[in-house]
Amino acid sequence: MQLVDMELTRSAGNVITAREAGLVACRRCTRVWPMGTAKCARCGSKLHPRAPKSLQRVWALWVAGLMFYIPANLYPMLQTRTLFEAKESTIVGGAIELAQSGAIGIAIVILAASVLIPVGKFMAIAFLALSVRRRGLLTPGQRHALYEIVEYVGRWSMVDVFVVAILSSLVQLSVVASINPGPASLTFAISVVFTMLSAQSLDSRLIWDEIEHLKD
Repeated sequence: MQLVDMELTRSAGNVITAREAGLVACRRCTRVWPMGTAKCARCGSKLHPRAPKSLQRVWALWVAGLMFYIPANLYPMLQTRTLFEAKESTIVGGAIELAQSGAIGIAIVILAASVLIPVGKFMAIAFLALSVRRRGLLTPGQRHALYEIVEYVGRWSMVDVFVVAILSSLVQLSVVASINPGPASLTFAISVVFTMLSAQSLDSRLIWDEIEHLKD
């Protein structure tokens, strides 16, 4: 969900935040209400100028996601068995094998979805959470754009898990050959869920509080 401080309005060329205008927005349906309204009459959610303990939830879920992401890269993602051999492949190892066999494009997609995007999300979420409390190099608008990017790419983080699931369902030839998900598939999926929840827990309105501080 994308919320800019509701809703910044302009008066005589000056930026006025929602709190300064005496307004509060519902984070679920985005309806704006007068400050002091307890519940949103549209969807019934409790209204808060800023989500309580937003940063605590962000960091707790961020750490949990990181803890599951480490074994996701150490343990095998795919277990392949044929009449002659049994092979286990990690995320990076499987991408390297695909590249060596000529499927460079698929290898790049898997590396991007399983390594570059998750690591980038961890870094971006940590940066946004830290920049809320201290002024950084990026403007609030730029940081909010980064937040939107993190929210958008989150839906592509499960590509590797989907590939494993599809292969597992298609290649089951009794004793001749079989492909099964490895333990890393579970830890990777859990890590993705935690990082998505971590990004969603960040109250994006906190990004715009710097405007009020600058006025002071």
